[in-house]
Amino acid sequence: MAPDPVVRLEGVLKSYPAPGGGSVEALRVARWEIPRGAHVALVGESGSGKSTLLHLLAGITTADRGRVEVLGTDVGALPEAARDRFRGAHVGLVFQSLNLFRGVTARENLLAAPLFAGTRGPEDGARADALLGRVGLAGRADHRPSQMSLGEQQRVAIARALMNRPALLLCDEPTGSLDAARRDEVIALLRAVATEEGATLVVVTHDAAVVGAFPAVARIAELAGARAGAAP
Repeated sequence: MAPDPVVRLEGVLKSYPAPGGGSVEALRVARWEIPRGAHVALVGESGSGKSTLLHLLAGITTADRGRVEVLGTDVGALPEAARDRFRGAHVGLVFQSLNLFRGVTARENLLAAPLFAGTRGPEDGARADALLGRVGLAGRADHRPSQMSLGEQQRVAIARALMNRPALLLCDEPTGSLDAARRDEVIALLRAVATEEGATLVVVTHDAAVVGAFPAVARIAELAGARAGAAP
């Protein structure tokens, strides 16, 4: 029997207030499942709802209706504080803007992850050192982001996202600011470390070269099941 999917969406609708009143539909998903351990490129035109979908999976925002399950938990049904705890324990995030703490070192950036998740433990230092070594930054652990290249900062962000051993790793345009060589390097690294860590990987991208590096592709327009009525 196949294991339960890491992600399951059913009849999801998300809208935002329109400037002149009313609302604008940002995302509609009839049904979507992601198997455990899958590596998926999530694609769609600008404004199609790719980042919105990632935010729903992370519990940063909630759907207007429908069910968003991660690891069997209806994330949208959780109160905000519980969503924050769930995200800290089970979801790793890599943003295009990286969101690194500029005033502290690479190692301290990684150690912030269990601190904010409330899961600090005696093994955190060794875990941080091991992850920095895995992404090729063993010699840069005591450097701040401002002392690093963009590619190095990207690798710090990836290592930090893995710090709490997430089951689901979500990346929003992680290569948008990189040249082709660095882009290919980062995608290969993401897929390799996700496999090593046993994490299911979802990468939002508009880059055809990135899409081509993934064995599975989810297209927003197809997830909607045709907006003419597949979703309730």
